[in-house]
Amino acid sequence: MDNIWIMVVTAIFLCTVILYRNRLRLMLKSKHRKKLPLGTLGWPFIGETLEFIACAYTDRPESFMDKRRSMYGKVFKSHIFGSPTIVSTDADVNKFILQSDAKIFIPSYPKSLMKLMGESSILLINGSLQRRIHGLIGAFFKSQQLKAQITRDMQKYVQESMANWREDYPIYIQDETKKIAFQVLVKALISLDPGEEMDLLKKKFQEFISGLMSLPINLPGTKLHQSLQAKKKMVKLVHRTIQARRNSGISKVPKDVVDVLLNDANEKLTDDLIADNTIDMMIPGEDSVPVLMTLATKYLSECPAALQQLTEENMELKKLKDQLGEPLCWSDYLSLPFTQTVITETLRMGNIIIGAMRKAVKDIEIKGYIIPQGWCVLANLRSVHLDEKNYERPYQFNPWRWKDKDTSSCYFTPFGGGQRLCPGLDLARLEASIFLHHFVTQFRWYAEEDAIVNFPTVRMKKRMPIWVKRVEP
Repeated sequence: MDNIWIMVVTAIFLCTVILYRNRLRLMLKSKHRKKLPLGTLGWPFIGETLEFIACAYTDRPESFMDKRRSMYGKVFKSHIFGSPTIVSTDADVNKFILQSDAKIFIPSYPKSLMKLMGESSILLINGSLQRRIHGLIGAFFKSQQLKAQITRDMQKYVQESMANWREDYPIYIQDETKKIAFQVLVKALISLDPGEEMDLLKKKFQEFISGLMSLPINLPGTKLHQSLQAKKKMVKLVHRTIQARRNSGISKVPKDVVDVLLNDANEKLTDDLIADNTIDMMIPGEDSVPVLMTLATKYLSECPAALQQLTEENMELKKLKDQLGEPLCWSDYLSLPFTQTVITETLRMGNIIIGAMRKAVKDIEIKGYIIPQGWCVLANLRSVHLDEKNYERPYQFNPWRWKDKDTSSCYFTPFGGGQRLCPGLDLARLEASIFLHHFVTQFRWYAEEDAIVNFPTVRMKKRMPIWVKRVEP
């Protein structure tokens, strides 16, 4: 009896494989077949996903791309995360993908992430509403008012954190920067100060993001279900903030993102949409900004010449401001040329955003290649940043390469591009500049050995432990 069941299951499996292969064969036998990029779709169902993930966990996640680029060219076809996918490591093709609107490409993410973000997330919506929200938030993030507030808050939280650093105990830079960046961002989003509510929000946020790359199964006990429940509790907190603003009268001079969105007359900007997107915008406070500061610490620890020049530049600014009796403002931090090159090189090497996923809404031809309707496309930004044809010795930390070099080319896209360009890119630079200034002017340090983990998000394996020694004033 057992043998019969084995034979039946085997037969069903083989039939499924054959049907799958036939379906893909028919799909490829379209009028565009000759124009499809070279490549392979791998195994039935799983495609090349396992090899993609295996490479992603190494210190060279781009090895998956490099191997296929040497075989098929800079643009190739594959099958990852359940979808036939065109992968691009070509800077010009990536630029086209990033700058295209919803008439050509729409966002495509893993199912668990899409469930957690929700249909109204700025990461997923398209058209005029997406442009409106992105424009409102982008303009606020670029305002001098917010930059001044971010500078005050960042200085305060950095100093409070560093005041507790001990010389006889390791300091975990990744933990410290995450705490600082989250407090600063939440203040900019909903004007919440550190305290019990902030601690609760942080706890629920940790539960929320733990399910971003989980299995898309929403059942009690699953990671996705726990994350969704955590988000519901965070949304309730933001709803209370929104209701309190409506009851007391919305300020015409916005002090945070909630004020900015409440002041807009667009009927589609509902309280639910504002609350959901406010939570989604907390993600950079957990990943992007603290990882930037942590990686800068790592790279500087491994490059004494860069650390010395950075320290001298910041000590000179500190001395000048002390003599004038003036506090540092946001423009002072951003005026430090070598500090900015250090941040730029950290962004290039660190690749906090590895790539951008989109789905074609119609057949698209780019540089002689066809991306079929319904296929996904992965614009791999990391491969461009670490291509020796674009950068000499790409794996060497070299801030000096950016002296008098343009950072607005298609060969440098650490924050994405087009209509979905990260609106907080200027603030990320500002926060990193403030952290580095206070770090190098107050401490000398020794960094323990640590390694970068690149999947599913970029982080340090041991949380970047360092031993510090305070500099005598």
